[in-house]
Amino acid sequence: MNRPNSIFDEVLGTLPDRQRELVEAAYALLEHGSGPVHRQFLPALRDATSRERLEELLRRTGRTLVTVDQLHFTSGFDDTVRTELTETGWQPLSLADRAVLVLVLVHSVAIPRSEEQVAADSWESPYPTTLQDVTRDSKVPVGEVRAALGRLTACGLLRTVRGGDHDSGYVPGPQLSRLTPAAREQLQDQLILAAAPDHPLAAAIRERRHNRGGGQR
Repeated sequence: MNRPNSIFDEVLGTLPDRQRELVEAAYALLEHGSGPVHRQFLPALRDATSRERLEELLRRTGRTLVTVDQLHFTSGFDDTVRTELTETGWQPLSLADRAVLVLVLVHSVAIPRSEEQVAADSWESPYPTTLQDVTRDSKVPVGEVRAALGRLTACGLLRTVRGGDHDSGYVPGPQLSRLTPAAREQLQDQLILAAAPDHPLAAAIRERRHNRGGGQR
């Protein structure tokens, strides 16, 4: 019995078997990996044809290749798809989860960034947000905060750090690396506006948005 036609067959059907296997393996690693994948595990990226087919396969499924740095890659929602989902009101996180996630990002990234302690375009942070930080600044009951932190950690939006120079707590997780540059800029700008509305960075963000005609990418 012939297999029914699929997106994989349409995009990869003309490739030699070995080349197709490499593209399929790369797609699976990018889509289902717990974090960004080192390029050494993505041989499909070394060949122009394989990379083009991989990017086409991602595009056909509403995804795009995201370059995290020179060595690591992942996949995320294409910006057009992300915009369409936003306009339809799609929201995978509960209100409590969103509130807790924003507070962690504000404490661990936005505030340190406004103080020039964290790189302008990075989710890496040595400043973990503690349970006490979240409960102090949130109206979410402590029990719900604990549950939200557990869910956000389980899905990779947050990760826990233990001890060190600062108290143990929560920092951004690997799944945030799936944001495209446009989505990353938009979220980071929103965090700065929320954390330090009077900071020069916030003024620069408002000016940039004004020059774009008030739109957001």
